[in-house]
Amino acid sequence: MADWKPYPNTGHAPLDADRLKALWGRLHRGDAEPWPDESAVVQAWVLFHNGEFQRAAEAGLALGDAGMNVANKATCIYANYLEARALARETLLLEAAARAEALQHRQADHIGAWYWQAYALGRYSQGISVAKALTQGLGARVKHALETVIARCPHHADAHLALAAFHAEVIDKVGGMVGGMTYGANKATGLALYQKAMALNPDSVVTLTEYANGLVMLEGPDALPEANRLLDRAASIEPQDAMERLYVATARVALDS
Repeated sequence: MADWKPYPNTGHAPLDADRLKALWGRLHRGDAEPWPDESAVVQAWVLFHNGEFQRAAEAGLALGDAGMNVANKATCIYANYLEARALARETLLLEAAARAEALQHRQADHIGAWYWQAYALGRYSQGISVAKALTQGLGARVKHALETVIARCPHHADAHLALAAFHAEVIDKVGGMVGGMTYGANKATGLALYQKAMALNPDSVVTLTEYANGLVMLEGPDALPEANRLLDRAASIEPQDAMERLYVATARVALDS
């Protein structure tokens, strides 16, 4: 594994296992990840939450299936927010998607396997262009994986967000008629999914920023005041780990643009 770009030193005190356990409900309400049974998996998650993404991924992979979610989440978050090289980012996302899909074959009921495959393919699709990804059949794979997550874990807020983003991205890129007839995208469904995510995890910087982005894609410029209100809320949140700090920074950049 080539060296990844280090997470910026923010001066925040690192989380330890005890502090992480106290924050776990907040930090993982979105992805419905249970507190790990194994101490080695806990330590891999400690690395992730402190922004040691490469070490977290390596530690997770070394643990096999028990560490696959932390490995894939670390890879996806790093690739999406810190890896500036397009080819390296795409490679990392495809690797995470492939690992998650392989885990589905070993454990068909593994929620994280379905979610992280969808997340990785969704971010990969955004990178190469959603329209191009749709012609390659990636949209159908993302949609199927996320619908599987929601069917098996209805309280998975991030799956609702990601599926809402699928509807928003497709409609934004190919239009409502083509998006609906060809790819099953629907504006009302997308908005309902965002609302469900808000109901499940309303104070999350992830929910607020993703909803703000999707709202503009689905509703157009008229939604900008509401989107900015959501971004204001996100930017005002005191982040508790590395990923939240990345999302808060993204919200602040969007407000300044």
